[in-house]
Amino acid sequence: MSASRFRDLHHAGSLLVLPNAWDAGSAAAIQHAGAPAVATTSAGVAWACGWPDGDQLPADELLASVKRMAAVLRVPLSADIEEGCSNDPGEVGRFVSALVDAGVSGINIEDAGRDPAELAAKIRAIRAALQGRDLYINARTDIYLRGIAAGDEAVGEVVRRAGLFHEAGADGLFAPGIANVDEIRHVAGSIGGMPLNVMLVPGLPAHAALYEAGARRLSAGIALALDAYAGAAKGAAAFMAKAEPEALSYPLLNALLKRSGG
Repeated sequence: MSASRFRDLHHAGSLLVLPNAWDAGSAAAIQHAGAPAVATTSAGVAWACGWPDGDQLPADELLASVKRMAAVLRVPLSADIEEGCSNDPGEVGRFVSALVDAGVSGINIEDAGRDPAELAAKIRAIRAALQGRDLYINARTDIYLRGIAAGDEAVGEVVRRAGLFHEAGADGLFAPGIANVDEIRHVAGSIGGMPLNVMLVPGLPAHAALYEAGARRLSAGIALALDAYAGAAKGAAAFMAKAEPEALSYPLLNALLKRSGG
């Protein structure tokens, strides 16, 4: 699927709202619901493959999952690859090249709140490995999500990192956790035209307000996947005529998927 088609969706005159899939079935369902593109949730994909979230899913399993999704989609697919499944920029570049071969139009790749030079090096390696093939790279910074900074300090650090990522070859900036409309406006207006991606969190403004403030993309994150698994647990308990189980949360599902010896 064309990366240029996916890139154009960020400049279509309205907020690009991307539901996040976790397997081929959910991807097909999201496409059926009318989504112009499908993005993956790294946590949901890890859970569907039997792994806890947190950069633990092996690269070959992630690639296989993405291939299954790409095979059933007629709309662009963007894959969340966490930190790239490796600390080595060259390995990350080769992995992303394989994802593009599989039909991916975009990726999310994150800094995990660490030295932004690490992610910038990975982005440069990705562009080198692609040898001119197009891909929309959404660089994610976890300044807000991990509570590394707040207020003006967070805005300044996000903007600083965006500049480094853009120079390295990133197309867009993903700042999960940002919710204050004034901070969204400040970041969006200070990142040199990079489309700003925000994530569904409590207190996030409505779609129209987000777009007016300068955000161009909204992701559901883990919300749909977690709701689906919670619904499965609740439905199973009802079917077995058992008491409703403890509500599935992100920490609980991660714990349930902890591997022996892990």
